[in-house]
Amino acid sequence: MNLVNCALDFRSFIAELGYRKDLLNIQREVSADLELAAITRRVYEQRLPAPLFSNIRDAMPGARVLGAPAGMSAMPGQAYSRLALHLGLAANSTPKQIIAAIRRAVKAKPIAPEYCSSGLVKENIWLDNEVDLSRFPVPLLHAKDGGRYFGTYGFHVIQSPDGKWNSWGIGRLMMLDRNRLTGPVIATQHIGLIREMWRQEGKSTPWAMVFGAPPAAVAIAGMPLAAGVSEPDYVGALLGKSIAVTKTETNDLWVPANAEIVLEGEISLSEQALEGPMGEYHGYQPTEGHQQPVFHVHAITFRNNPILPICVAGTPPEENHTIWGTMISAQLLEIMQQAELPVDLVWCSYEAATCWAVIAIDTAKLAAMKTHASDFAAQIAQVVFSSHAGYLIPKLILVSNDIDISDINQVVWALATRCHPARDHFIFPAIKEFPMVPYLNSEDKIRGCGGKAIINCLLPEQFYGEMHAKTACFEHSYPQSIKNKVLINWKNYGFR
Repeated sequence: MNLVNCALDFRSFIAELGYRKDLLNIQREVSADLELAAITRRVYEQRLPAPLFSNIRDAMPGARVLGAPAGMSAMPGQAYSRLALHLGLAANSTPKQIIAAIRRAVKAKPIAPEYCSSGLVKENIWLDNEVDLSRFPVPLLHAKDGGRYFGTYGFHVIQSPDGKWNSWGIGRLMMLDRNRLTGPVIATQHIGLIREMWRQEGKSTPWAMVFGAPPAAVAIAGMPLAAGVSEPDYVGALLGKSIAVTKTETNDLWVPANAEIVLEGEISLSEQALEGPMGEYHGYQPTEGHQQPVFHVHAITFRNNPILPICVAGTPPEENHTIWGTMISAQLLEIMQQAELPVDLVWCSYEAATCWAVIAIDTAKLAAMKTHASDFAAQIAQVVFSSHAGYLIPKLILVSNDIDISDINQVVWALATRCHPARDHFIFPAIKEFPMVPYLNSEDKIRGCGGKAIINCLLPEQFYGEMHAKTACFEHSYPQSIKNKVLINWKNYGFR
């Protein structure tokens, strides 16, 4: 199957997963009340095929749920295959190849969407009194959650009042009743910035939310592009082909024409409701919810037999880490290389729940800078933490590029053996902080800062381009002729 088509169409994406035997169509009846979420959590933790639930108790006939759409795979050499397919890449793509593809899109000329008069998402249209969110299989994800979450793997669609900025951004929404939801609108995020523009005009914010969108659109919506940059154009830049969009029924927003489900309406100017608690991307279950804006749903459009994709947030890896973390990694790399910092690769280790990014430093280029750890950390902090992507990540770990930073075992080894406890931890208490970071206390959140740090795992001699000890491992301890012989004869030795 054409991989670009899979990235541009959710059902083609699902069909390709089935072809790869990375999908399990569950026909047995399951409940949306915790059961399908529990199955999905176990799928993440065991790296099993994505579950497609096709028989959900009390749901609208034909409605289905896809769990773990960007979960990791246990298939040899294909750990990142679901993520790669979101970007139109081969199943065996590596983290470095995935990051490179995202960066090419950032540098490519944006390709405007194809504007269509209609689309498959219009096969069913509910307006006003017909709207009933509860007819969909809206899941209860964790036993201690404050409600059922319709939105866990979709993106908001909003537009600045002047029409110049079209923002697609990942968000979550909890169902309140048949036509209202609530969810976070963080002031420093793009949804908060645009809502403030509408508030200054004394108006509610026109809004839509998309589920079962083209996988590439979900990936781009998870990328921390700069304020004012419109995500739809970057879907085209990523794939070299326009995304088809169609106009919503009740406002002037444009949404993917072949999406599974689109909710549309407005974000209330002042009305709030209790949202959560909800099991979070950092792996913890809070005990209290928070007052958040209310989203009023005036229309729902959806395909026949609609499929609602879900992310069951929690300990990694799940989509908050595989999609969001990877897109942040690519943007951080772009920012640092534009600043001419000696950086080869950036990787938000999935195991760290998008709470740190590891930065591979080219030590030859570092030596030419004639700097030292504290000054270099300050320079990194100035470039990274002032960016939107850097705002989202509280900790940076600096290592030399002899470490494969996508291998958590190598990162842990470097952290344990190359970081001095007294000299290599640099704290930046005055830099603004993303409020969802779990270790921030109430004082930090009131101040809006207090949690940023850089951990240096570059040895002192590496700042001079030297390394006093070599790594003792298969890659570095043997001549290439011996390594080649071992690899060629591996099965002959009896290994699988």
